Amino acid sequence: MIIKQIVRILSLVHLCFLSDISYSQETIREKVETRIKMNLSLQNVVDLAIGQSSSVKYVQNRDVNYYWRWKNFKKTFLPNLVISGTVPSYNQSTIPVTQPDGSIEFKEVSNLMASANLSLNQAIPLTGTYIYASTSASRLQDYYKKQTNFSGNPISFGFYQPIFAFNWMKWSKKTEPMIYNESQKNFIQSIEEIAYNATARFFNYLRIQTNFKLAESALKNSNDNLRIAQTKRKLGQISENDFSRIELSVLNAQKALNSAGMLQKNSDFELKSYIGLDQNQEIELQMPLNITLFDIDANKALEEAKSNRPEPVNFERRLINANRDLTQAKRGTGLSAHISGSYGLSNSAESMSEIYKDPKKSQVLQLTLSVPILDWGRAASTVKMAESERDLAQFDVQKAKEDFDRSVIVQVEQFSLLKDQLITAKEADRVAENGYKIALKRFQNGEISITDLNIALAERESAKRDYIGSLSTYWLAYYNLRILTLYDFETNQKLKYENPMLNSEKGG
Repeated sequence: MIIKQIVRILSLVHLCFLSDISYSQETIREKVETRIKMNLSLQNVVDLAIGQSSSVKYVQNRDVNYYWRWKNFKKTFLPNLVISGTVPSYNQSTIPVTQPDGSIEFKEVSNLMASANLSLNQAIPLTGTYIYASTSASRLQDYYKKQTNFSGNPISFGFYQPIFAFNWMKWSKKTEPMIYNESQKNFIQSIEEIAYNATARFFNYLRIQTNFKLAESALKNSNDNLRIAQTKRKLGQISENDFSRIELSVLNAQKALNSAGMLQKNSDFELKSYIGLDQNQEIELQMPLNITLFDIDANKALEEAKSNRPEPVNFERRLINANRDLTQAKRGTGLSAHISGSYGLSNSAESMSEIYKDPKKSQVLQLTLSVPILDWGRAASTVKMAESERDLAQFDVQKAKEDFDRSVIVQVEQFSLLKDQLITAKEADRVAENGYKIALKRFQNGEISITDLNIALAERESAKRDYIGSLSTYWLAYYNLRILTLYDFETNQKLKYENPMLNSEKGG
């Protein structure tokens, strides 16, 4: 009787509460019928995420940025044709002029000067040399003397060669190709990470969708049980205690359905937002049962990871950068020198054309030195610090390599163990589903109690959740293995993706 009174009170409370938030199954069906529901498989969700999500747009834009960085670098050491000059330069002032006897007199000047220089420059990364070829001309019009003079270098060749200096060009020729190589591998890895995240959201939604369907089924069965119990009650074939328990099971099933509905709404919004799908589109996820179970050789996986992943390239580049910084520290703190020279023809005349008639030779050769005498040990400490950082980089890279290898091996081993777990969970789900159907019929025939039916229901729901959890673990491990190796073990080929934004840039 106590249970019966509790049920009556709960019934009044729930009737008031559920009148606003309970699901009207007929209303839901009417809405669904007016919309086209999209059935999505796991592959559909992954393809949508890769094809149109905001995450993939960011990855594509970043890839385009690295592409233009690489294109810009390749053009850095190409010949450079430059025209420069001053057109014009007007000067009217009083300036000090040194006389032949050493005295200084102030003279008024008023002139207009124009000059132009055309040069072809070329850098040689291997030696750090700069060479050039140029031609130039100048015009000076003196308003006080009322005369015009021209001067120029019809042709001139020159060079600039640092000695004992840090050659940044040589080091950049080593590291920039590696940076671009890393970016290409990172692009593929980022796409696979998007696929992984889409898979995680897919199974989160699938789990909640399954819970909602289980809650719908439980409510339907509870209502059927209640109708049967009402008939038995009239015939005096059921106790008030059991009848109250059945009434309570209906209320609990309705609460579970409402809760599952709210969770499904939230996960629906999250999944659609991630894969770039219209929020008004009705969707239903399909259980990914078409699984091809296969074995993966750990050595093959490790070989592909080292070949395809960006980390091995990054390891090598970090060591090169450490040696580069040490070289820069050594070259930047000791003797500094450079030699420069030029050879060409020069002339001056009263007309532009006269410059190019019988020009005179022009030669320059210059050696510049800079020798530190006293720096209070700064140079030595700079070199020691660079050596220490290089040693630390070598240690870090070695440890990172070991961690990288171990992570690949561990993931392969875990993936191999998931096959048995998945097969077992699938069989347990089948057995629990059959057990619940049998228990439901036996309960409706009066052979077992509501308690036994609830146990069968709990076992069914637990087995279903475990099966979905095993599916989720398997597929997430599968995509994680693809991330770690950038290799498709089903088709036995390296992963490749085209960047549509980059294709349009190349086409333009």
